[in-house]
Amino acid sequence: MSINLDTLTLAKGAHDTRADGVCLLEAVAWFAGQEHTDYPPCVSPVLAAFGRTWNDALDDTTRQTLRPFIPLLPGTADDGLDLARSYLALDWLVRTYTPAFLDAAGLTGRAAGLRGLAPLTSTGSVQVAGPAIAAVWAAARAAARDAAGAAAGDAVWAAARAAARAAARAAAGDAAGDAVWAAARDAAGAAARDAAGDAAGAAARDAVWDAVWAAARAAAGDAVWAAAGAAARDAVWAAARDAVWAAAGDAARAAARAAVWAAARAAARDALVPVVTELQASALALFTAMIHPEPGPV
Repeated sequence: MSINLDTLTLAKGAHDTRADGVCLLEAVAWFAGQEHTDYPPCVSPVLAAFGRTWNDALDDTTRQTLRPFIPLLPGTADDGLDLARSYLALDWLVRTYTPAFLDAAGLTGRAAGLRGLAPLTSTGSVQVAGPAIAAVWAAARAAARDAAGAAAGDAVWAAARAAARAAARAAAGDAAGDAVWAAARDAAGAAARDAAGDAAGAAARDAVWDAVWAAARAAAGDAVWAAAGAAARDAVWAAARDAVWAAAGDAARAAARAAVWAAARAAARDALVPVVTELQASALALFTAMIHPEPGPV
């Protein structure tokens, strides 16, 4: 049976057979006439890592926006462009993804600083950007601590803080961000080592990537928490007034904790919705650009 892209419904996860459903990469294998797999050999590993993660992170409706990529992915394996793709992914993480959450956290100056960096297209440009990214990480970490508030040691606030973090991850990390992290990190190391040509060059390149990678991801994570933290904290105290102070007995305390958790999670999620919507649209454009990138310096 041939694939019909107009009526195809993409599903979450890998499947034993096509009759059980197909994810994005399984649909690509079908389109290319290959055996059923979510690791089709005709697709660049960088693009495949992006596609698998993003497919599984999106909801059932939004996932269908990935169908136009099915005929574009075959033939991208071994085309010599994975290093360029990896730099596009890292550049997006540093100059688009992280600044979006810095803005939401009120760190607009830091966000502008990252956006103003030269595009990350080579080891040299990544190395130059390193100190700026480290400084942003420090600022985001401080903002995250401030968002936690003076009551961070309180058991109720600790539970709410955990709920807000969970909501932040669910809203911000499960779709576009996680997909690009996967593409940039999982495949870029191999591509960079291949391009380096010697052990010393590979080690130096890996060190630069790892340092910038760690700082950018940590800065984004702290900025997400800082952006959600104020909303979560307000929700916590509102829930506490309604439930915690009236709690008497184990059952009532459990109900109060549940109310606090739900309020914090909902407030954090709602605070991040505009950022997440913006980044999902941006990631679609990034994925398109990564399919046929311009080869650049390494």
